[in-house]
Amino acid sequence: MSEIATKETKGFYKLSWAQRIGFGSGDLAQNLIYQTVCTYLLIFYTSVFGIPSAQAAVMFLIVRLVDVLWDPFVGAWVDSHSPKLGKYRSYLILGGIPLTGFAILCFWNTEFTHGSLMFAYITYVCLSLCYTLVNVPYGALNASLTRDNDEITTLTSTRMFMANIGGLIVQAGIPLIVKKMSPDGSMASAASADAWFTTMTIFALAGLALLIFCFTQTKERVVMESSQTDKVKWSDLFTEFVRNKPLRILALFFITAFAMMSVSNAAGPYYMEYNLAGAPDVFGIPATSIFQGLGTIPAFIFLPLVPMIKRKIGKKGMFFVFLSIAIVGMAILFTVSSISALRNHMWLVYLAQFIKASGVITATGYMWALVPEVISYGEYTSGRRISGIVNALTGIFFKAGMALGGVIPGFVLAAVKFDIDPNSIQAQQGILWILCIIPAIMLGLAMFIISKYNLDDESLDKMNREIEARS
Repeated sequence: MSEIATKETKGFYKLSWAQRIGFGSGDLAQNLIYQTVCTYLLIFYTSVFGIPSAQAAVMFLIVRLVDVLWDPFVGAWVDSHSPKLGKYRSYLILGGIPLTGFAILCFWNTEFTHGSLMFAYITYVCLSLCYTLVNVPYGALNASLTRDNDEITTLTSTRMFMANIGGLIVQAGIPLIVKKMSPDGSMASAASADAWFTTMTIFALAGLALLIFCFTQTKERVVMESSQTDKVKWSDLFTEFVRNKPLRILALFFITAFAMMSVSNAAGPYYMEYNLAGAPDVFGIPATSIFQGLGTIPAFIFLPLVPMIKRKIGKKGMFFVFLSIAIVGMAILFTVSSISALRNHMWLVYLAQFIKASGVITATGYMWALVPEVISYGEYTSGRRISGIVNALTGIFFKAGMALGGVIPGFVLAAVKFDIDPNSIQAQQGILWILCIIPAIMLGLAMFIISKYNLDDESLDKMNREIEARS
């Protein structure tokens, strides 16, 4: 630790690998819980719990709108209060415990709850409120660990590497576990209800344990002065959004990126269960687990290389290259899936999924490194480091993206009469549009948005050093 201390100046702290991994375990935890919900709750509701797809789509929209209203209050509260357990990290415990409980209840399907819209609304809304109470402070915690831009890049790469460990466990593990535990070997039937409940219980409790570990390994060292704490108010959210141009650009990118991921992720299980029904297992592993797992595996190849890639081609170049790769992957997947002679060659499907995921994961993983940048820009121009407010704003926009992404699949499925005949050609084309075409259009828009982002590393280092010189 003494070696690290000699290399750092005030604010520009170097973190140990234990601290980096400890912080990243918080994202792993949230993925075990929330990515399960984002990826599988729709198919659980429509195929197991008994809610029509159009009603499920409306519910997803309403829940996200509630989130959008809730995020500003959480951000302002977090910035204006300093709990004894830590300004930001305390909420890993305070919000993590109820988050675990409601995550389990969302997948509770009994004779008393089956098909109940009221039960689904209550549990899903409460889960989302608790998730915000964890996620907004956790995002602010990132910027409270150090100002060092290179360290933040490494920290973000570690965080996203850990997050994608959780993503791999969810994407590949959920279908495997549910199908093994289900009496009829299906993850899309009423008989699989108990399997879903047991699986979610295991994942939620594991997530809580990891949140506690994250709490023990993090230390807040770059936070707002106590004299400024009482001055934070809810209206600061709007003030910051209006005057912070890089934040506005990043917010629009978040909307587009999360809408794209929500649409594509929700389509994956439907695609494998209906478009490619009967696809063979590989060494006993269900095809759905392989396909979903390939949506995460590229993270372990490319995310450790992000600092090097960024140095070679710059942050904008990295976004352009990897978003383009994702679009190419989606085009290949759509083509392969539309031609029956090619669709039977599963290796082509898996290859296309891997290419698509390589682009999506790398680009959307690195976007989190831009959040501390816009926080520093806001501090440089206003004199206040309101991390909670900024993370509430990014939270609003990624929830808005998820609202858009959550409602699109349900309405498309309703339009193609999925509830009437999920195996019709029309229904399968609708699933393909959700999986490939709509996300590709969103990625094109995301490339245009990020082209307007103008904070480079040299300017950021200069701003951060001027900020430290003021104190």
